[in-house]
Amino acid sequence: MTNKNIEQGDTRAVIYCRVSSTKQKTEGSGLEGQEHRCRQYAAAQGYEVEAVFPDDASGGGDFMKRPGMVALLTYLDAQPDKNYVVIFDDLKRFARDTEFHIKLRREFLQRDARIECLNFKLDDTPEGKFVETIFAAQGELEREQNRRQVIQKMKARVEKGYYVFHPPVGYRYAKDRIHGKLLVRDEPVASIIAEALESYASGRLASQSEVMRFFESKPDFPKSSDDGSVRITKVREILERPTYAGYVEAPNWGVSLRKGHHEPLISFATHERVQARLKGNANAPARKDINEDFPLRGFVLCDDCGEAMTSCWSKGRNKHYPYYLCDTPDCASKRKSIPRADIEEGAEAILRSLQPATQLFDLVRAMFIDVWEMRLTEARSARKTLESQIKDIDGQTEALLDRIVEATSPSVIQAYEARIEKLERQKIRLSEQAAQIVPPKGRLEEFIEHALTFLGNPWFLYEKGGFAFKRTVLKLAFAEPLRYSRDGGYRTAKITFPFKVLADFSTQKCDLVEPRGVEPLTS
Repeated sequence: MTNKNIEQGDTRAVIYCRVSSTKQKTEGSGLEGQEHRCRQYAAAQGYEVEAVFPDDASGGGDFMKRPGMVALLTYLDAQPDKNYVVIFDDLKRFARDTEFHIKLRREFLQRDARIECLNFKLDDTPEGKFVETIFAAQGELEREQNRRQVIQKMKARVEKGYYVFHPPVGYRYAKDRIHGKLLVRDEPVASIIAEALESYASGRLASQSEVMRFFESKPDFPKSSDDGSVRITKVREILERPTYAGYVEAPNWGVSLRKGHHEPLISFATHERVQARLKGNANAPARKDINEDFPLRGFVLCDDCGEAMTSCWSKGRNKHYPYYLCDTPDCASKRKSIPRADIEEGAEAILRSLQPATQLFDLVRAMFIDVWEMRLTEARSARKTLESQIKDIDGQTEALLDRIVEATSPSVIQAYEARIEKLERQKIRLSEQAAQIVPPKGRLEEFIEHALTFLGNPWFLYEKGGFAFKRTVLKLAFAEPLRYSRDGGYRTAKITFPFKVLADFSTQKCDLVEPRGVEPLTS
């Protein structure tokens, strides 16, 4: 390797600016302030600045974790025949780590780039290198001391019941007169997450995959990528967070779970049910052992322990016998078989009892129209959200087009064009979704007819349908899985809202009111 000396008349320069947090962007040492000072220095030295490379994250001591520094080195590699001066505002912006400071110096040396710093004169003499190393070590010491102090303050806040990390999806930070910086609900995402957690805890969302699809169906929920998908790892993270139950913890700092000061989205009991379900079927979008022989498997819970019953075929002397049973360790009913007929005939009797009186159907129709109008309003709100996202994409595209006009580097222009193409694809997807999210008026009657058919006789649909259809009817008819006791049979079923309303109306008396002032007849 040869290190070409940069001639005195060389005027090519690039600027590197760095802050360790987004907050510092707006302070005196922010990116704009650093760039301004570096440009003033370059003008005084007669340098022509070709590019500016900013970083707004620390990346620790490793400079290869800083996108701006990686881009700067790539820029130098793309033009190996040119010599550049790399200008820093402060030596601490270079690398606040002695080891990485020396490595980064070597990286620039290999690219024949000279470093100039506004507050420190770099000198390649033995004495100059010694002083430079001392300054780098001092920067590392300050960084480690600051880190220790920040952790101590954050740990103390967590111990007092405050969340101190990046706000989880569904929350945001707000200033409180008593508590200071406090987590508050971020609507409508907070309500979406609460519904997902409650549904997963009750079994209405049977798997993590169903929770993922639920999030993907909500335009307001932040997506993991431009194609509208949500990563399953994000779903798992949301399901496991005790923050949504109003609790905080920091295991890495030795801070155990404790009640937080922020508003919970769900109860702690719901959170515990979610954790129990995660431990029971962590990676099971659909149970492979559920089959048409046992349509209620997984939907009927043991009344002794609250866990889902399993099923099996037991071999007798001449034939096999079907049974449901609980297989939960330490349960009083563990491995005590219940004939399939007892379980399934009891569930069928409950379904038969849900058939409402014919005279209530006009009322049901009116109820469905009200629900339809409510959902229509929600869909229109979701469309406005999508239209707002489309408008934001248009703004980003215009900004990138302005940058293309000002850019001179072909590689930078190519990167901007690629980003614009990606935004345009995202805009197309959002436009199609916005156009389809509000249903046409003609679907109202179609929706009501199907719904009335189901409400009129859910047992008929269950009896005539296949395995998958039976499971769908169960989820639509019951708000929670059924509970079965070996001694007492089925407990009172928690039916879904439409059936509950119909049941309430059917049990009310509809007698005429007697006229006031008239004594009733007596025998």
